[in-house]
Amino acid sequence: MARLKERYKKEIVPQLIKKYGYSNIMEVPHVSKIVLNMGMGEALANAKAMEAAEKDLTAISGQHPVITKAKKSIAAFKLREGVPIGMMVTLRDRRMYEFLDKLVSVVLPRIRDFQGVPRDAFDGQGNYTLGMKEQIVFPEIEYDKVDKTRGLEITIVTSAKTDEDGRRLLEAIGMPFRKN
Repeated sequence: MARLKERYKKEIVPQLIKKYGYSNIMEVPHVSKIVLNMGMGEALANAKAMEAAEKDLTAISGQHPVITKAKKSIAAFKLREGVPIGMMVTLRDRRMYEFLDKLVSVVLPRIRDFQGVPRDAFDGQGNYTLGMKEQIVFPEIEYDKVDKTRGLEITIVTSAKTDEDGRRLLEAIGMPFRKN
């Protein structure tokens, strides 16, 4: 079992029940999935960029990404419907907990001049989205083999009903929020 999942069941759930007075163990929020998304605007001009990004995203997540296609044509962006413009991976269960553990304990502390993640990146339903400017902060990415630094969007989907519940859960897991 993943280290974070074990810690969640043994420490975090009882801690949240005691601290915030949840009446039932099923009421305690949990992380249901993590979605990694990489937008590839440059893929229109450079087809090789898609392969390099796919390799990076596979290394980061441990899972093969799905290629996302444009839903409609936009002439101003020289975009046609059905053209590949990005890729995403949905992590659940063991891989999700391993990724979250790695994100909190290894990746975020490696970022230069890191002050903490923003507190206000919740969507209103307790889900948190974190944008990363470059993929090279992940330990699986070999710096020498990177052709171009690419951004990555990490969405942590929780079962929390409110942003406050989601923030409490992520703080208990160890997410380093910025001190405002």
